[in-house]
Amino acid sequence: MASTTWKGNASWVIQSSTESHQSANARNTRNRVDRTRFELMFAVYAAAPNRDDPLASLTVGERPDPEVPDGWVAVRVTAASLNMHDIWTLRGVGIKPEQFPMILGCDGAGTLADGTEVVLHSVISDPSWTGDETLDPRRTLLTEKHQGSFADTVAVPARNAVPKPAGLSAVHAAGMGTAWLTAYRMLFTKSGLRPGQTMLVQGASGGVSTALIQLGRAAGLRVWVTGRTEEKRALAEKLGAHATFGSGVRLPERVDGVFETVGEATWSHSVRALKPGGVIVCSGSTSGPNPPADLQRLFFLQLRVIGSTMGTLDELRDLLAFVDTAGITPEVGLELPLEQAEEGFRAMLEGKTAGKIVYTHAQSN
Repeated sequence: MASTTWKGNASWVIQSSTESHQSANARNTRNRVDRTRFELMFAVYAAAPNRDDPLASLTVGERPDPEVPDGWVAVRVTAASLNMHDIWTLRGVGIKPEQFPMILGCDGAGTLADGTEVVLHSVISDPSWTGDETLDPRRTLLTEKHQGSFADTVAVPARNAVPKPAGLSAVHAAGMGTAWLTAYRMLFTKSGLRPGQTMLVQGASGGVSTALIQLGRAAGLRVWVTGRTEEKRALAEKLGAHATFGSGVRLPERVDGVFETVGEATWSHSVRALKPGGVIVCSGSTSGPNPPADLQRLFFLQLRVIGSTMGTLDELRDLLAFVDTAGITPEVGLELPLEQAEEGFRAMLEGKTAGKIVYTHAQSN
């Protein structure tokens, strides 16, 4: 059993009565804090890093309202989506221990003070940086340095609040800033593929994978997808895949490009699936980061391996316009109130995804 105590130095002290207090249940700490010094808001946050049991750090409670520096804006959150990055934050990966507690949530949609509906761009670059912000060595994502979007309000640089197309709901817009932006950059900026060519998506049901399927189909590519189960392959076909295959199955012909987020479990299959001169675009390694490189095949067939991370502000604007004009409805596999955050985290940890997991946040005025 754990409780949280608010300290005047803007930190939380986690107090435990037993060594086994960190159960897998998120703790609801609402109304257990001293309100005398700070305005507080509802939030879902990581209390402390926990590499072995990340859900033990997941806390549903209250945190201080964000400070809004000059050049930044406060966004009242309507919906926000869950990403693997949030799991890594709970584990303490990519974040320093002294930065906890950290409000989770890399992306989302909400409203400005004047009522403008916006989508969050998660990549925050140094103010002096010019050009592709994903290449800025000082760039961070929400939840790495700055507090995230699983809260009443999130503060972001004014340029990172992008107007939401009227035809896109807040729930569908909530996943644009991370998974969909990653997929857009992989496909349209990095791969060099063109309509009529064949793309293979490794993995059928995650947020990036489902975005790749829908974007590729809308752009006129032939979309092939691998999936571990019939259920996942059926989802891919529903979203527009022209053909689906079991994981590791020999394909009827080689493809022009492979889109990788899985890593070790699928890498050898990805390399073997490519035509001479083909490309692998990799934005993740959920099953492990160190597969055999198969260098002989790489150089002999002149294959290209390209890394891709997130996307730029301009790419997000273009993505939103494309989704709107193409009439794409982004796949949302699970929609939950933010207060039920743990259920979504469990689904992601257990691999029970079928598109984006989105949290909605109905707030009182």
